[in-house]
Amino acid sequence: MELRDLTRTGWPQMLALNLASVRELSPLDEQRLEWILSLAHRSLAVEHEGEVVAFALAIASGTPCDSPNYRWFATRFERFLYLDRIVVAAPFRRRGIATRLYDAMESAADSFDRMVCDVNLLPPNQASLAFHAARGYREVGRFTHGPEKVVALLSKELRSDVGGPV
Repeated sequence: MELRDLTRTGWPQMLALNLASVRELSPLDEQRLEWILSLAHRSLAVEHEGEVVAFALAIASGTPCDSPNYRWFATRFERFLYLDRIVVAAPFRRRGIATRLYDAMESAADSFDRMVCDVNLLPPNQASLAFHAARGYREVGRFTHGPEKVVALLSKELRSDVGGPV
């Protein structure tokens, strides 16, 4: 499995992966993907036998990102790297791919002092909540997107002298 920077050739596979996990994510079409990538501080893909089997997109603080979750963090933290989405194809889960992607994204977030993301509480995503807790993420808020979607807003401080909102 090769971890690499994302390229346009992988977009169709990324869009298919996102669609397969849209219940846990937000919808993504080619236009939205291109816009997110124009804002992205880091975008990574994992390939297996020439196929994208996982990807992650992260946006730094200070961008015009219109995601309500991103804006929630932007009103509370001056510096952060926001993990917009991470997807691992179902047959490739539980093989350490998400860990590799998170290691790389957290490394990219070092200069921002914290990594932030959101995980569904409704519909529930218990595996993701447990994964984040094991990595040291803590819930700093919740955001309701309507009667069928509520997310936990999570933060991991990457420096010991960084505390709460700045």
